[in-house]
Amino acid sequence: MRYMLLALCAAAAALAQETFPGSAALDEQVEQAIRDGLIPGAVLVAGRDGRILHRKAYGNRALVPAREGMAIETIFDAASLTKVVATTSALMKLFEEGKLRLSERVTEYLPEFQGGKSDITVRDLMTHFSGLRPDLDLEPAWSGYETGIRRALIDKPTGPPGVRFVYSDINFILLGEIVHRLSGKMLDEFTRQYIFQPLGMYDTRFRPLASLRSRIAPTEIDPATGAPLRGVVHDPTARYMGGVAGNAGLFTTASDLARFAEMMLGMGERGNVRIFSPLTVRKFTSPETPPDQPILRGLGWDIDSSYSLNRGELYPIGSYGHTGFTGTSLWIDPSTRSYVILLTNSVHPKRGKNIGALRGRVATIIAAALGVDAPGVSVVGYNETLEGAGVRRMIAPNHQALTGLDVLEEEKFAPLKGKRIGLITNQTGLDRQGKRNIDVMREAGVQLTTLFSPEHGITGKEERADVADSKDSSTGLPIWSLHYNGRYRMTPEMLRGVDVLVFDIQDVGARFYTYSCTMIYALDEAAKARVAFYVLDRPNPITGVHVEGPTLDSGLESFVGCYAMPIRHSLTLGELATMANAERRLNANLHVIRMKNWQRGDWFDSTGLAWTDPSPNMRSLNAATLYEGVAMLEASKNYSVGRGTEVPFEQIGADWISGRQLAEFLNGRFIPGVRVYPTRFHPASGPFKDRQIEGVRFVILNREQFNSVRLGLELAYALQTLYPGRIDFEACRRLIGNRKAVAAMKAGEDPRSIEQGFDEDLAKFIERRRPFLLY
Repeated sequence: MRYMLLALCAAAAALAQETFPGSAALDEQVEQAIRDGLIPGAVLVAGRDGRILHRKAYGNRALVPAREGMAIETIFDAASLTKVVATTSALMKLFEEGKLRLSERVTEYLPEFQGGKSDITVRDLMTHFSGLRPDLDLEPAWSGYETGIRRALIDKPTGPPGVRFVYSDINFILLGEIVHRLSGKMLDEFTRQYIFQPLGMYDTRFRPLASLRSRIAPTEIDPATGAPLRGVVHDPTARYMGGVAGNAGLFTTASDLARFAEMMLGMGERGNVRIFSPLTVRKFTSPETPPDQPILRGLGWDIDSSYSLNRGELYPIGSYGHTGFTGTSLWIDPSTRSYVILLTNSVHPKRGKNIGALRGRVATIIAAALGVDAPGVSVVGYNETLEGAGVRRMIAPNHQALTGLDVLEEEKFAPLKGKRIGLITNQTGLDRQGKRNIDVMREAGVQLTTLFSPEHGITGKEERADVADSKDSSTGLPIWSLHYNGRYRMTPEMLRGVDVLVFDIQDVGARFYTYSCTMIYALDEAAKARVAFYVLDRPNPITGVHVEGPTLDSGLESFVGCYAMPIRHSLTLGELATMANAERRLNANLHVIRMKNWQRGDWFDSTGLAWTDPSPNMRSLNAATLYEGVAMLEASKNYSVGRGTEVPFEQIGADWISGRQLAEFLNGRFIPGVRVYPTRFHPASGPFKDRQIEGVRFVILNREQFNSVRLGLELAYALQTLYPGRIDFEACRRLIGNRKAVAAMKAGEDPRSIEQGFDEDLAKFIERRRPFLLY
């Protein structure tokens, strides 16, 4: 009887979609994605006002070990849709019952969280502003729900709450446990009793029964068994926890999600069944993120962020939804009273496909085909967050940091006494009193025998491609140039008579700033020559917290990128040396003289140290903050980043750019933490030497929000959109350092989608660097 009803529903849906004007375009998009290998198949459902507009199964639900056709009632691993359909829904029930307060500290419900001392609130967890890491460590392997909860309870935040959006599974693991503590029921039992059964969502559950296995779309091949995961949650953390967790683990169908979406559009009611009050639905789907932040998230629900590509281009702000890593997505729009459900298993048989663009195109087609005008739609009810969202503003500390040179000077250079020293340095090698390291070492009785200079020479004033060997004008010491005629490494001749190499140069925190490669090459040569290597550590001027951009691809190594790390790596050079020595197994006799009174969140202006231009065009902390994004495209020959002006890297331009047009485009993108205005400038060097050109200038409004690489992606997108073909992206591939990123930028893909594609590699890098952090 049940399958007869399903057949009748399918027939009714088919009849409905015959009259839906977007069906042909939807078919074309999904079928093209299947042909391109992005997805094995899909189930797509769109509805409005309780009526199905489009409902169709495409392609296959399984490719290996045998092909199986997709069916409307295929059950999918919902992945992070669990966060909203299950965990958020459970919290909505508890909120209505007065058991949960959003502004309450998490410790009120989980007393052992962070040892009972934490300002993180329930709202911070639900909006991903807690400061917690993206996920729990998975190695060494562990198992058990209680083990996962214990780990989540003690996982240390990477920053204060309310300051920065970091999408975190840990947040929802903790929220799932709050449901357990407040209700006395596990999340699966609670949601089945109070959400899914009343709505008739009979195929929606955690840990699906074995009898349902044949209907389940498999996901990734499990290396342990060689077979695809099927009926076992794909998310490794939820799998370690036994299949029930607040972040993932739910399995569902498009039909069940349609019932859920209709309930949400019905302000908590579907048919004669009321699940939530209208006020609760409105509360949880309105913006709850801090008002000084550039993204909009509801409580659990996404509204407008880098993750909301499935909103498309036409659904208005105020609609909401979520995605799942396995290929699932849901978007709901109250203004048009419609929803879009796209379920795929894009991680089958292996992961690596980005379907963000497909999701966006599907939503745009549906929104356009609805033919509904919703004038005056805007985000409202946001003022409450001024009081309720736990807003915190970062207060810059005033430290008196001591560099490695200062620390060694306090110790009267004892580790270097009695040894012949080769010093790699430039004009930035100054102590707190502004004295050169060369001079303070000699005054302390250190036997300096040789000097080495990086790009721009010992004084930091050279802008030539080749800087010749020379002598120090004050001491007469020989200076070997490590930036001469393609010579970037030391030779055995240079190291003759040297017992210890000392590196003391101020870096700016960008992968393509060459001082880091000068250090790594020198460390390598020191290891080969069995010469001890000392790094006198200095601050990363743009903090040791923010990690941004694509990781360097193998095969794209050069002097502007010689190590597999993102563009903004947030390491000190002492940390990078430690990491490179270990990962490359150099076995160098490495010593890092650590700084004192420097913390990872410190910007350079919090250190009490004087700024010395690290290179001729790096003239301010503002320039260093912008550099990672602005310089990404600098290798294009017909493009100026402001070299030869008073503010290099704080403006860009060309003779083919309209400053007003470009500024209007960029400001319309609402790039976090920065504003743009048109300008004209007259460079004294570079591709437009002695010519006036138009361009734009950048004003950083909030450097904690600001993502320099995101700005670079937005610049690329704007220039390719407004002036297609003008930027030579291939010429910039070694600066960008990532083939996929170059291809996406050249293709004019949305910067938010490109940025989202970095997430997995960034998470891996953050884990890689963790053992080598010194501060």
